[in-house]
Amino acid sequence: MPFSRRLIAALLVVSLAASPLAAQDLPELGEVSSDALSVATERRIGLQIMQEIRQREASYLDDYDVEAYLNQLGGRLAGFSGDPGFGFEFFALNDLSINAFAMPGGYIGVHTGLILAAQSESELAGVLAHEVSHVTQRHIARQLFQSKRIGIASMVAMGLGLLAARSSPQAASAAIATSQAGAMSAQLAYSRDFERESDRLGFEMLGKAGFDERGMALFFERLQQSVRLYENNAIAYLRTHPLTGERLADMQNREQGLSYRQVPDSLDFHLVRAKLRAAQGRPAEAIKDFTALLAERKFISEPAIRYGLATAFYRDRDWPAAQREIDAARALGQASAMLDRLAADVRIKGNKADDGLRIYREAMARYPQNRALIYGYGSALLEARRPNDALRLSELQLQTQSADLRLHRLRAASYAALGQRGMQHRALAEVFALQGQTAGAIEQLELARKAGDSNFYETSAIDARLRELKLRHLEELKEKRN
Repeated sequence: MPFSRRLIAALLVVSLAASPLAAQDLPELGEVSSDALSVATERRIGLQIMQEIRQREASYLDDYDVEAYLNQLGGRLAGFSGDPGFGFEFFALNDLSINAFAMPGGYIGVHTGLILAAQSESELAGVLAHEVSHVTQRHIARQLFQSKRIGIASMVAMGLGLLAARSSPQAASAAIATSQAGAMSAQLAYSRDFERESDRLGFEMLGKAGFDERGMALFFERLQQSVRLYENNAIAYLRTHPLTGERLADMQNREQGLSYRQVPDSLDFHLVRAKLRAAQGRPAEAIKDFTALLAERKFISEPAIRYGLATAFYRDRDWPAAQREIDAARALGQASAMLDRLAADVRIKGNKADDGLRIYREAMARYPQNRALIYGYGSALLEARRPNDALRLSELQLQTQSADLRLHRLRAASYAALGQRGMQHRALAEVFALQGQTAGAIEQLELARKAGDSNFYETSAIDARLRELKLRHLEELKEKRN
């Protein structure tokens, strides 16, 4: 199930019953009215929705490698977009339906089923470029915008409602019926004008980013043809992104005159797909499937197949077999941070911690911007009982990534391993604050004060942060009342 239907449906009922969307209040297509949501407000709404997903959504995929890949791919596209100032964050949901969706403020969700269904990286990039364009043209903001009397909390609830409609049409339909707000249903899917605009801008973005522009039309055409055969999977995307013959014709017309060029897929595209396939079902089944593909030479990328087999052995806790396959994959001469990270983790699990940590350090030198390596190295340091090193890593990274939730968790876990309870609770307070749980953050800081093992400077910092969060909590309560 893409989203927790009970939570989303309840929020949708509230938002629809309280404030039906007025079409006459929406700005005209192609420009953003001065009365529309500000970029800062839209970003805040998106952040709060994202916090709800991370905390409550069981299908949220907290996988370093998949998330790093999506952000690398999406960031490459977004670099050629008209980003109004959001920045983009891409995340995955462990759901085999074929779907992707844009949220307010530059957050874009991708179902694992979409990644597996794409037959080339350009096809996947085409869908992401389309979603990025929904954000840059502020289509979501136009759907959310009603009047200045609507508070942030109501807009967040409405945003969750729109998200429910895109990810779980059945839950959204039930909520609409019970709220007697059927007039809203026409607004839950993107309009044809919005879709055409995103197609055009996404097409341009694909070419500028170096992908095959034909990937967009190829994927959408195949998706439309597959509806009869795979209705339960394909319909999720098509219900909320109406695909007409006119749209497909427009896509194909844009391809006219383009000279043919073959754009090779990146190794990471194949590795991510292999990892997702290896994660399905029981480990023994995945081992059997990948072994057969390898024996029959049915693959596009041998490193990816061996990586998938190594991942399946890793799930089965067969460390020697996993190491054999990952070493074979790396020996084929194609480099990737994902290959290095699994190689390091396999050695650590096989009681070769020093070798594993060395592989991590070498990989981080080659790929200094890869967040998956940083997170994995931090976890490996804790597993190797080196909390001081893990703490230094988290503190260093937080100097430039102060809002990184995983780094704050690493810092809290490092302090816990060191037995520094006051600082552990202080670090946990930042985790709660980043998740939008201000009351929980205050409670953690009060526990930090009671721990009694902080020095004068640490205690002063705790007190200052406590005052700041108490003021924020009062503002949040006031906002809810309004």
